[in-house]
Amino acid sequence: MSSQPPIGEIHSAVHSAPGVPVIKSVNWEGLRTLYIKEVRRFFKVQLQTVWAPAITTLLFLIVFTIATGAKSPVPVDGQIVAFADFIAPGLIIAQGMMGPAFANASFSLLVGKMQGTIVDYLQPPLSTGELLGALVGGAVTRAVIVGVVVWAAMALYPGVHVTPHAPLAIVWFGLLGAVFLALLGVLTSIWADKFDHAAAVTNFVIAPLSLLSGTFYSVDKLAPAFRAFSHANPFFYIISGFRYGFLGIADSPVMIGGIVILVIDVVLATLCYRLLKSGWKLKN
Repeated sequence: MSSQPPIGEIHSAVHSAPGVPVIKSVNWEGLRTLYIKEVRRFFKVQLQTVWAPAITTLLFLIVFTIATGAKSPVPVDGQIVAFADFIAPGLIIAQGMMGPAFANASFSLLVGKMQGTIVDYLQPPLSTGELLGALVGGAVTRAVIVGVVVWAAMALYPGVHVTPHAPLAIVWFGLLGAVFLALLGVLTSIWADKFDHAAAVTNFVIAPLSLLSGTFYSVDKLAPAFRAFSHANPFFYIISGFRYGFLGIADSPVMIGGIVILVIDVVLATLCYRLLKSGWKLKN
């Protein structure tokens, strides 16, 4: 007698009924695979994706502390802080982490649309949440790697003190800031049709908000109108909270800033989820 089951039993074991999902919980294997793909993608060109932004960030530190002669202390929350110590945390989070996070997340879906390989993201058995999680996870990983490299280099730089004061604040604002820019990157890659569109968001949205967020100055010195603009800038709360993790002082209430960024991240994640689920500008 044959040891093989009847053909009908094989069919029922391999194929589920129409409309019934085969993977009924989180597809961890698929999520891990796409995440690894995103990480390997930027590691293949790590000279451009990791070391280039790290070196650029260090050049900002050198230019503003040596070349321009800007060494006068900065008053923050009633205390005087050395200029190099003041700008170092802002450079780590703004230039070293949030910029790479946006660049990584804004590339994946966009290049897929332009090269006709977007089906590689949409066809696998991944839910919308799993797809979004893998894209954001890869971008945050790149941000953390660049941030750690920059921090290590600044720790060895003479005259700069980047010893953690409140590690929880560093982790909280570092991760929330990276997720914030990663979600903006995903949103940009969904909307953009070519690299010029993504570059426009970088040049006219990300760069101005980053430079006008109090990275190189204390907002307490600004005129009331510009101070109000700074307080409406989410980058300001990220940088101020991240700086608190190193210096123990901040330009804004740390708890309020942490809640504000968390709410913004939730709103952006919901928006990205709905756009990915609808297939807007992806399934055309």
